Amino acid sequence: MHIIITDAWMAKPRAFHISGWRIVGLVCALILMVFLSAMAAYSWVLLDGTGRDRSALQSWSRMVSPQINTNSEVYLRENLDALARKLGEMQARMVQIDALGERVAGLAGINPEEFKKPQGAGGSFVPGQPMTLDEIMAVANGLEVLSDTRMDWLTAVETRLFDQKMQTALQPTEKPVKDVMLGSRFGFRIDPITGERAMHTGLDFPAEIGTPILAAAGGVVIVQEFHTAYGNMVEIDHGNGLITRYAHASKTFVRKGDIVKRGQTIAAVGSTGRSTGPHLHFEVWVSGVPQDPQRFLAAGEDLAKVQALASARTR
Repeated sequence: MHIIITDAWMAKPRAFHISGWRIVGLVCALILMVFLSAMAAYSWVLLDGTGRDRSALQSWSRMVSPQINTNSEVYLRENLDALARKLGEMQARMVQIDALGERVAGLAGINPEEFKKPQGAGGSFVPGQPMTLDEIMAVANGLEVLSDTRMDWLTAVETRLFDQKMQTALQPTEKPVKDVMLGSRFGFRIDPITGERAMHTGLDFPAEIGTPILAAAGGVVIVQEFHTAYGNMVEIDHGNGLITRYAHASKTFVRKGDIVKRGQTIAAVGSTGRSTGPHLHFEVWVSGVPQDPQRFLAAGEDLAKVQALASARTR
């Protein structure tokens, strides 16, 4: 084979003669270089670039991997055990809530048997196998269902107690004039003006002029006027057909349409209308029929005694 090389810098072309054996030698040299390069790359993979054998690192990695896995399992086990203990505490707290709910339900007049009662539990402690994640999730789901049931129960109790509180607030059990002796009672009596036997439809509370008159219960003022017989008069509607009347006042401090609270001052004692002296004439009407106000006031006194006794026991 002849190779001729020409160049502008050369004075004349040069020719080279390459025989077949030389070509074969060059090809073999190229193959050897490729092989040596591949071996060098393979050695670089086995080494970490600093001359250290990577196989040693791989051996150390195989020794450490089980330890890492073991540590992960221990960590997971500890967390599962902590979660299981927390679920146990929640179950114990749920039992306490059930016991408290039963007592409150009794106060509200709700039969605790309408709801699932907590079951007693106890006995000696015998350690068992640690709980699995599936078992813990099952217990958690059971607590969720149980808590929903107890929430419904306590909501019903709360509603009943609220209704009772509202009914109590609307019952005329507050004495309309404080610290005075009761005069004429409800029923037949000798009329102080005519001297004849007549029906007295309320209670009389003798007091000095200007003594505060209090609302016996919360409600809405439906009458505020001067009446020939009752003088300056206030009527309060407490709902469910229940009305209270306050008569013979010297002054009134509320007007028709006002919303009043239990114990609020609504008027002052006077002697207006058909009266022989300063006093409050107090009436209670239910569905248009006059009732003995003393029954309502006595109920309020009994409730106050019960509350005072309960407060003394909790101290």
